[in-house]
Amino acid sequence: MGNGKMAAVSAPQPVVQYHPTPRELDDLELLSSGAFAPTTRFNEPGSPVTLTLPAELVGHDVELVDPEGLPLARVTATGEVTVLTHAQHGPFRRLYLTPSQVREQHAGATFVPVTDALDVDELALLADLDGRVVLIALVGHGTPALSPVALLRASLAAAARLDDALVVAVPLASHGDAQTDHDLGVQVLGAYAADDPVAALPETDPDAPLPDEIARIVDADRPGPGEQGVVLFFTGLSGSGKSTLAQAVMDQILEIGDRTVTSLDGDVVRRHLSAGLTFSKEDRETNIRRIGWVAAEISRHGGLAVCSPIAPFDATRKQVREMVEHAGGAFFLVHVATPLAECERRDRKGLYAKARRGEIPEFTGISSPYEEPEDAALRIDTTGRTIEDCRDEVLAAAAGLLQ
Repeated sequence: MGNGKMAAVSAPQPVVQYHPTPRELDDLELLSSGAFAPTTRFNEPGSPVTLTLPAELVGHDVELVDPEGLPLARVTATGEVTVLTHAQHGPFRRLYLTPSQVREQHAGATFVPVTDALDVDELALLADLDGRVVLIALVGHGTPALSPVALLRASLAAAARLDDALVVAVPLASHGDAQTDHDLGVQVLGAYAADDPVAALPETDPDAPLPDEIARIVDADRPGPGEQGVVLFFTGLSGSGKSTLAQAVMDQILEIGDRTVTSLDGDVVRRHLSAGLTFSKEDRETNIRRIGWVAAEISRHGGLAVCSPIAPFDATRKQVREMVEHAGGAFFLVHVATPLAECERRDRKGLYAKARRGEIPEFTGISSPYEEPEDAALRIDTTGRTIEDCRDEVLAAAAGLLQ
């Protein structure tokens, strides 16, 4: 300062935001509440409570936000969590209590984990317990047999049938392994119950009836064929015939007149939903995820969406499936497996020729891979077949969902 020069002051760097997956959001809530104790951060060695960041964010501090962009927490490069706020909205939010709140309000109760609607036999067992019963509804992503809202509604209806019972919502997500999920469940239930008893319901008769009010909740959450929303998702190489086949299927469904149909064809979506996106790998995958999100919302309300993008990457197709199933819809994947040679032979636009000359970068099947799905409900090769024949095969295979 003696030479009269001012030291430069660098501006604070903005915190990079990241929207976690549904499983990671559930894990964040339980980490924040202390329900995973002694685990207190993401990515502890040997822990399934992990946060997987995009490669460009690894090693940086990030701000985790909810789907609406509300900052929930800051996470350091080593996984340490600083809570900024808690989720404040959503159905039955009042039931999402922390372990400390539950211990303070309900010490001495018996804690019962619940993942499905309680039948009359299970309610009879609970009625024999002494004192207060706390139904711990495990509503985390991938855990309950019902949707989270339906499980809470069914659990509240069950609690109303008992002398002294209440419901607590705990977002314990599935981590994809039965033993891991069991061990985490024991850990979390221990955090809520502390020294009080935990009573896991034994196996009961799967045909035991449900009380009428609970049965109505279950029936509404598990619609039968013809009532559940459906996404027909056609994937295949350019020129495979997937768009033509999807259109033929859609036309036939409309002619029958039993269901309304929304078309989410790749080119149409590009013009109306994804205008401005390039054909880079990142933008192409963004386009597929947009299609998936719209299709999932259509299925949520009982509609039928027909989609026909190339969708070359397995991980993105699985993301779409997860969005649809999380919305309560059925996802029917059709792999239009017409061979590359036949697709090139049909190439009216000359795209394959341009790709082989290097004029179109990252062209699926030539300079960018197509990952054939192993989870397709139907695999169909259109070579040498009429579109009507292929259409009828698709409709027959999906009949259980479309009737």
